[in-house]
Amino acid sequence: MRKALIYILLIVASVTLSAQGTVIPVKGAFLKQLQERDSVLVADQLLYGFRLDGVAEGTQLMLPELPEKQDMRMMFLTPWVMDTLEVTKSKDGQPALLDVTGSVLITSFEEGLYDLPQIAVQRMSSDGVLDTLVFDPVRLEVKTMPVDTATFQPHDIKGQIRYPVTVDEVIPWLGLFWLVAVIIILTVCLLMMRKRKNDPEYVRKDPAHIVALRELDKFRGSQMWAPEKQKDFYSGVTDALREYISERYGIGAMEMTTAEIFDQMKGTDVPEKLQKDTKELFDRADFVKFAKYVASEDENAATLPLAVRFVTETYQAEIVAEEEKEEGGAE
Repeated sequence: MRKALIYILLIVASVTLSAQGTVIPVKGAFLKQLQERDSVLVADQLLYGFRLDGVAEGTQLMLPELPEKQDMRMMFLTPWVMDTLEVTKSKDGQPALLDVTGSVLITSFEEGLYDLPQIAVQRMSSDGVLDTLVFDPVRLEVKTMPVDTATFQPHDIKGQIRYPVTVDEVIPWLGLFWLVAVIIILTVCLLMMRKRKNDPEYVRKDPAHIVALRELDKFRGSQMWAPEKQKDFYSGVTDALREYISERYGIGAMEMTTAEIFDQMKGTDVPEKLQKDTKELFDRADFVKFAKYVASEDENAATLPLAVRFVTETYQAEIVAEEEKEEGGAE
């Protein structure tokens, strides 16, 4: 079995040699390891082949066939591979000269000494001359790792090696941790700020009279008296007064009719004359909004001052009442 492969290749080479041409012994067969070691081990891969220098351009090379059936002792892993190492250009119209190699990849899965088959290459020149180049075979020794059977003791498979963690590995994770922490803190702060902004307990409100006067100030100017704008004008003025009355007297003026509002205000500190004038303002606003009433310029001109007077007088009354209360408490 060891030399079965050699016999097969020798038969193939002999058939090729008997065809025609001259047999020329050539030196140049090589055996090259792919893994650089001082010896060849089982399953190592090697290149086995030949080298030809100065091959004229146009020369045809026919390589020997590789065996189809192989065993584990010696295996051919690839077909023949040709490679051009160097090209030398010639003068006077002569063909260029090539340095070429041909090789196959071999391996062995059993130790032993192997005589590799010789390499027979048929060469046909450009003028039709055919000859056969025969390269001397090479001997290959395959070894295994030596085992000291006297002191050898079997051991279990070693676990995965755990290398110590380095600073370079920790820094990116620390940076990611602090980045996530900062993002979370900023998000929480923004949510708390938004919550406080919408929470009446944390929102700082201006006094009711300041809010009302600010809203009423938006409606200054006669440009709001145009018939097509009167509805917005009277709605804005009365809405500002409704909000002020709700804050100042605790009356749900925003949901009440004019009659209901002033019925509730009869028991307040608002002077009767001021209540009457303000009620007339609200009635006129209702006519403008719901009955398509067009107020006169005099009525329009008196509307905003009356609303401002209602706010300021009631606010002043509140201040006076608080001062009297404080004076009474001091006595």
